[in-house]
Amino acid sequence: MPDKPSAEVVIDVELVRALVSSQATSIADSGALPLSHVADGWDCSVWRLGEEYAVRLPRRALSAPLVLHEQDVLAGIAERIAVAGVGVPAPVFAGRPGCGYPWSWSIVPWFDGQTGLQIDPEQRRGWARPLAEALLALHVPAPPDHPVNPVRGAPLAVRSAAVDARFVSLSGRSVHDGLEGLRRWWDAALAAPRWSGAPVWIHGDLHPGNLVAEGTRLVAIIDFGDVTAGDPAYDLAVAWLAFDAVGRASFVAALADRYDAATWTRARGWAAAVTLIFLDQSDDNPEYAALGAQALIALTR
Repeated sequence: MPDKPSAEVVIDVELVRALVSSQATSIADSGALPLSHVADGWDCSVWRLGEEYAVRLPRRALSAPLVLHEQDVLAGIAERIAVAGVGVPAPVFAGRPGCGYPWSWSIVPWFDGQTGLQIDPEQRRGWARPLAEALLALHVPAPPDHPVNPVRGAPLAVRSAAVDARFVSLSGRSVHDGLEGLRRWWDAALAAPRWSGAPVWIHGDLHPGNLVAEGTRLVAIIDFGDVTAGDPAYDLAVAWLAFDAVGRASFVAALADRYDAATWTRARGWAAAVTLIFLDQSDDNPEYAALGAQALIALTR
C-alpha cells in the first residue's frame, strides 16, 4: 500500500515566496532569502528559507489544525527540552491564509543534520541519553486545554480495529513470519493496566524520521503536528523504533524509574502497532519500509 496521502493543494515556490514576502515582514529580508523545497511529509510541505529557517505548510485539510497546535504550544515545549541540548522547531512566525492558500502555516528554525532514517542504528546509540532527557523534560502534566488527538496518547483499544486490519493485510506477505511476535506484544499491551496518571505532554509521532542528527549527536526533535497529552507510552515506543539492543538498553537506563512496567508493556505494544503501519503502508517510501523491517527485528528477536 502507498505511504503518503495526496496533497489537496498545489504548493510551489511561487506560492511560498508570495506568502513569505507578503506576511513575514518581521523577519529581516525574508522576501529575498533563498527558498528551496526540502520534503513533503504526510501532513506538511517543508521549504528551506535562507540558512536559518524552514517554512512548514499543510498539504491537506486534515493536517491544517496540526500547525495551529504547534503554534500554540511549541514555544513552552522547546524551552523545557532545551535543557537536554535538543532543539525543537518552535514557530518564529505564524502565517495565515493568503495568496489563494487556505490554511495557516509557519516559519520555524532550520536544524542542520540528517533525518534519523539516514543514520545507522549503531550511531543512533549516541542519541539514547539526550533523547531520554528530552522526554523526561517533555512528559510533564499538561493543562486541560491541551491539543486533543483522537489516537496519540489514548488507550490502545482505540486502535484495535485498525491494527487487526493491518495484521490481515500483511498476513500473506513476506513479513508473515514476524507477525506472531508483533501480535503477542500487541495483545500483552492491550491487557496491561491503562495509564492512571495525569495526561502528560507527548510528541505523538516519535520515530527516526522525526529526529535530526549528525552521526551520534542528536540535534533536534521535529514534526510536533500530533502533539497532545495522555499516556507517555506512545512516545516510549521509540525505544524499539530508533534503537538496536545496545541503544535501547541505554535509553531505558537513562529513564531510570520514571515509568513502570505496565507503561513499558504498552510502549512495546505501540511500537508493534507503528511497525505494522510502516510494513503495510510504505510501498512508495523505501526508507520507512526499511525502518519497519528494522523495528520488526527489534521487537521479535
